Amino acid sequence: MERQVYLIGGGIASLSSAVFFIRDGHFPAKNIHILEELSITGGSMDGSGDAQNGYVIRGGRMFDEEAYTCLFGIMDSIPSLTDPQKTIKDEFIAFNEQIKTSGQARLVDKNHQKVSVEKLGFDRSHRLAMLDMMMVPEEKLGTKRIDEWFPPSFFDTTFWYMWATTFAFQPWHSAIEFKRYMHRFIHELPRINDLSGVRRTPYNQYDSIILPITRWLEQQGVDFHYHTKVTALAFAPNTPKETVTEIDCLEDGVAKKIAVNEHDLVLVTIGSMTSAFSLGSMTEAPTIHRYDHDGAWTLWEQIAKDKPHFGRPEVFDRRIDESLWESFTVTLHDKQLLDKIIAFSGNEPGTGALMTFKDSGWFMSIVVPYQPHFINQPEDTQVFWGYALFPDRKGDYVNKKMTDCTGEEILHELLGQLGWLDAKEEITKTANVIPCIMPFITAQFLTRTGTDRPQVVPKQSHNLAFLGQFAEVPDDVVFTVDYSVRTAQTAVYQFLGIHRPITPIYMGQYDVRVLLNVVKTMMKDDSMTMEFNLAKRMLGI
Repeated sequence: MERQVYLIGGGIASLSSAVFFIRDGHFPAKNIHILEELSITGGSMDGSGDAQNGYVIRGGRMFDEEAYTCLFGIMDSIPSLTDPQKTIKDEFIAFNEQIKTSGQARLVDKNHQKVSVEKLGFDRSHRLAMLDMMMVPEEKLGTKRIDEWFPPSFFDTTFWYMWATTFAFQPWHSAIEFKRYMHRFIHELPRINDLSGVRRTPYNQYDSIILPITRWLEQQGVDFHYHTKVTALAFAPNTPKETVTEIDCLEDGVAKKIAVNEHDLVLVTIGSMTSAFSLGSMTEAPTIHRYDHDGAWTLWEQIAKDKPHFGRPEVFDRRIDESLWESFTVTLHDKQLLDKIIAFSGNEPGTGALMTFKDSGWFMSIVVPYQPHFINQPEDTQVFWGYALFPDRKGDYVNKKMTDCTGEEILHELLGQLGWLDAKEEITKTANVIPCIMPFITAQFLTRTGTDRPQVVPKQSHNLAFLGQFAEVPDDVVFTVDYSVRTAQTAVYQFLGIHRPITPIYMGQYDVRVLLNVVKTMMKDDSMTMEFNLAKRMLGI
C-alpha cells in the first residue's frame, strides 16, 4: 500500500508542507490529502470581499529580504498566475524594485502633527536593559513579561511606539518572544523609523501567495477536502512512540473516519490566531467570541490531553484579554480621503508603511498599500487597512471602546486622529469600514514555559508532526509567515530523511556591521565614549 500524507489545516504551513513533499521529497502529489475546515485555503493569510460589499483583510504582513528566506524558497518554486515563465518570487522582486518603502509619517501625535523619529528616545537604563535582555539566556527570562524587564518609561519611547506596532507587541507579552525579535530583526533597528527594509507583495497575500500555491498544488494532483473539520486523532495503544491510527472528522457535516497506516504521516496545524474572529459593518460592531474555538484549537486540546509532550494549548487559548486586538479594512469609492492621507504623509500608496497615532487611546495604526490591493479591485475603488492594540479602551473622539464601535464610528475616530472631522460627513458617504475582532491574534506572544509549545516532531512521536505558530522552533519568531514555513520544512525533511540543511535562520546579531549600525542608532543622544563602550559590550571585545 502506498504511503499517504494527511495535512490537517489549509494554511500556509500545510500548503508549504505539500510543496516540500513534492519538490524536495519527490512524493506523489495524489497521496497528499489536505483537510480544511473552511471552503478556502490560506488560513490567516486572507484577502476577500469585493468593491460593492467591502474588502476584508484581517491582518497585514510585511516582509524583509534577510528574515524571510524560508518563504522565499517556496515562492521561488511557484509559477505566476499571469506569466508561467516567472515565479511569484520573481513578481515579488520586480514589484519591490519599483515600489520602495520609506515612511515619512511613521508617528503622529495628538495635535495631528508628524513626530520626529530620528532618535529612539532611549536613556541609559533602557539601553542597558535592552543589552542585558539580548545577552541573557532564555531560561533566565522564564515567564517574565516585557514590562517586568523594562522600566515604565521604556514604554513611552519612540522606539517602543514603532517596534510595538510593527510587530504587534503588548507590554504584558513574553519577554522571551521580545528577545527573539530583537535578535531576529536587529538589522531593522536602524531603519525602524521609516521601515525602509519592508518588502511587500504586489497584491494582498492571499492573491499574491496563497492562490498561486493552491493552484499549483491542484495542478500537481494534491487531494483537497474542504468543509472538513478534524475532531480527533486516535493513537495505537502500548506502542514505543505515539502512532496515529485514525483521523475522525466531519466532512460536510457527515462523520467520517480515515484509517491511518503505520507508515502514513499526519501533520497538524495547531492553534489559530484568527480563530473565532468576528466581522462588523458600518452599522454594527463585531462580537467578541470569548469561548469559541475552531478545529485548530479543539483538536490540539484533544491530542494533548494526558500527553504533555504534545504541548499545553490552555496556556494560549484561555487568555484572550491578553491576546485580543481589532483590525479594520476601509473600502473607498471616492479618492478624497486617500488624497488627504497622501498629502499629509508625503507617501504614495505602497510606500508609507505604518502610520501610528502614538497618543491615541486605542493605539491605532493604518497602512495604505499599493493600489489595487485585490486582483478584482476596480480602478475607482481604494482599500487600506488599520488596527489598534488597545481596543478595550475608549477612543479620543468616540467615547466608546473600539470593540463596541461600528465601522462608521471607527472611521470617525480615525478622522479625528488625523484632524479631519470637518470632512467626516462627506467621506462617510462613500466609505465602507469593516471592523474585525480577533480574540487569539497574539496568543503566540503570551508568556509561556519552554515546553508549552510542542516540538515540530516530538521525540515521542512516530508519525505525527505539529505545524504553525504554536509549534516550537528554537530561536525563531512566531508571528511571521516564515516561521510556519520553517515548521513545514522541518517536519517534511525529518520524516522523509532528506539530508539537506533546513533553511538557516538569519542571525544579524553576529554581524559586526549590523551591530555597529545598531549601536550608532541607539546612541544618537549620547557621547562617543558611551557609544564606544556599548559597542565593545555588544561585540564582545
